[in-house]
Amino acid sequence: MKLDDAAARLEALGNPTRLKIYRILVRAGEQGLPVGRLQERLDIAASTLSHHLKALVAVGLVTQTREGTTLICHANYDLMRGLIDYMVAECCAEGSCPPRVAKLSKVAA
Repeated sequence: MKLDDAAARLEALGNPTRLKIYRILVRAGEQGLPVGRLQERLDIAASTLSHHLKALVAVGLVTQTREGTTLICHANYDLMRGLIDYMVAECCAEGSCPPRVAKLSKVAA
């Protein structure tokens, strides 16, 4: 993953509402969630949700599929894993990791 791509994705997740949306979609699993159910869970205006989803879709963290008249949102798990891997790829590369960090780095690898 390129630095600019990682920065754009982290910037998108830096907004509390978008992070909340993304976490809900990650929890939803591969079946995703219809936009209407996502809106109900967040209790926000449709236009606000649309704005935040657009930002997440633009950086690839969320994909959308249509089933009839229903728009389903999905977390992009491959991209999420790539972002996490990018963040830990060089963990403690220039020094020794504290035991807790070393253990987390092994889990992510």
